[in-house]
Amino acid sequence: MLSLLPERLAEVVLVGAHCDDIAIGAGATLLELCRAHPGVRVSALVFTGGESLREEEERGALVALCPGAELRISVLGLSDSQLPSQWRQVQEALRELRGATQPDLILAPSPHDAHQDHRLIAELVPTAFRDHLTLGYEILKWDGDLAQPQVYLPIDGASLREKLGILAAHYASQSDHSWFDEEAFTGLARVRGVQCHSRYAEAFHLHKLVIAAGPVRPSESSAGVPAARSGGRVGRAECASY
Repeated sequence: MLSLLPERLAEVVLVGAHCDDIAIGAGATLLELCRAHPGVRVSALVFTGGESLREEEERGALVALCPGAELRISVLGLSDSQLPSQWRQVQEALRELRGATQPDLILAPSPHDAHQDHRLIAELVPTAFRDHLTLGYEILKWDGDLAQPQVYLPIDGASLREKLGILAAHYASQSDHSWFDEEAFTGLARVRGVQCHSRYAEAFHLHKLVIAAGPVRPSESSAGVPAARSGGRVGRAECASY
């Protein structure tokens, strides 16, 4: 299986509806990316849980999941499970985030997600970040809305165990949920690993990807933006984990 490597990874944007969404959907990926790209800038925007225990949990978890990164975290206080009725505030927050960042990669909810908060954010992210590589992470839950992903990032056992430890240590408020346990998270990671010839993996959904047949000259990128950002371009193909 041919893997695509980005031309650069200097800045990553993370978007979540709730505290713990990002960690559950892409925690091991963050560990792998931040260690592979020391000093990467990571900007996280979470729409609910502000000024509560949930915000404390989220900040502690993201710090642990982004070792060595230049990390900025914003947790808003919008109403949980009611984001569709607050879509203007969601859209404005995304526009502000877009004005403050130039991401090479965005990790956000998937548009097919059955939870209305997740789905709204997935629909609005492309309206603010129109020319960026955006990967939709998956969240295992009661709804049974998992779909077949298109993008896989193989992870080793150590990264998975570290993610599981961070989830358990920082999200005590979620421990009573039936789907929030190591067995469930490991099971999904094992299935995704089988699908990409790896022991474990995290998987993502892709809306659009632009590739080039050869090196992209600076004049060919949009508005002076490096090719890795323009239309979600990926710079070169190699046999690698990303």
